[in-house]
This record gives sequence, structure tokens and C-alpha cells, in this order.
Amino acid sequence: MDIHPTRDALLHAGLRLFGESGFAGASTRAIAAQAGTNVASIAYHFGGKAGLYEACVTEVARRMTLVSELPIAANASPQTAADALEALLRRAIAYLFTADEAGEVVPFVLRVLTEAGEASETLYNRLFEPRHRLLCVLWGTATNRPPESESIRLAVFGFVGQLVYFRINRGFVLRRMGWNTAGPSEAEAIADTLAEQLHAALERSRS
Repeated sequence: MDIHPTRDALLHAGLRLFGESGFAGASTRAIAAQAGTNVASIAYHFGGKAGLYEACVTEVARRMTLVSELPIAANASPQTAADALEALLRRAIAYLFTADEAGEVVPFVLRVLTEAGEASETLYNRLFEPRHRLLCVLWGTATNRPPESESIRLAVFGFVGQLVYFRINRGFVLRRMGWNTAGPSEAEAIADTLAEQLHAALERSRS
């Protein structure tokens, strides 16, 4: 993200309001007000509402790419691949469950997917497909199975869905678990449980 307070504030406001109301429903006046600036600053920094929306899509792709970054050798062993999947799981849960910015990112992504269109295509091409393929490669390496097989692609969908659930339904999770905060220890407890499920799923895939 560029180091410019007004641009930063507009991006944060855009992520929140586009996530809540969609592109059509989020007015430039409301975005500017939440950012603590004037409407003209949207045109100045982004060329208009559409430019801000596009910048929000780019920012989400950037953030999620960093969270899901997993450099791994092409000839990695099954154990190394399994360890990489667990490492990603733990990093993703720590981010999704505890980070305030995840509260901007996840609703925005869900809204983009609901509305479809060009923004959805951008997220698919720049973020979702390449990350899903990487996870399939890791899953395939960990289980000695073809990474693009139907069963592995579906397994990866399930893996990702579990992670996202703990952000989407964080309030209910906290309430049901009797937790007062979504902090590192709570995220670690979730990650420990999901890691056990991950390794059990990998073991089933090997059989």
C-alpha cells in the first residue's frame, strides 16, 4: 500500500463500504465521510469510484497473496508438503481470526463474489486460481496423488472453506466457545484442531 494517509483512509473506507453495500450501494460521499476527507479526493487519488473499487480489489489480492505465500521446492518430499500446508493453515487462521484488517477483506471478497463481474474475474485470475493450484500441488505432493484430480481439488476447497468460516462466523465462535477475545491463544486452539483434521484428511487421501 502506498504511504499516503488520505489514500490509505480511502482504501480502508472503500473496503468496508463496498463490502457492506456493494459497488452500486456504496456512495462516494459515504466513503469520503468515513475516510475523513472530501469527495474530490477520490477522483484525485483513484480517478473516481470505479478506480477506488479496482484499487480495493488489487489491495485484497496483495494482502491475501502475502498471507498465503508458501515458497516450496518443486521436488519437495510428502512430509515437507504436509508441513507447508499446516504452516499456511496456522498463518491463515492467525490472520483471519485475529487481524482487524481481515474484517475488511473477507466481507469485501464475499461481496465481489456475489456481484460477479470484472472484479470477480480479477480476484479469480490474480488470487484464487493460482493459490488454489498451489494448494493442490502441495496436497498432491503430500499424498502422492495427481494434484489436479477431482478429489484433491475438492479437498482443497474444503480446506480453504474451513479457514474462512472462522472469520465469517467469528462472533458465534467466540460466543459458543465462551471466549472473551479473538486473540493469539484462541487462534492457536483453532489451528491445533484444524491441523489434526488436515493430517487426518491427508492420511485418508493416501489410502
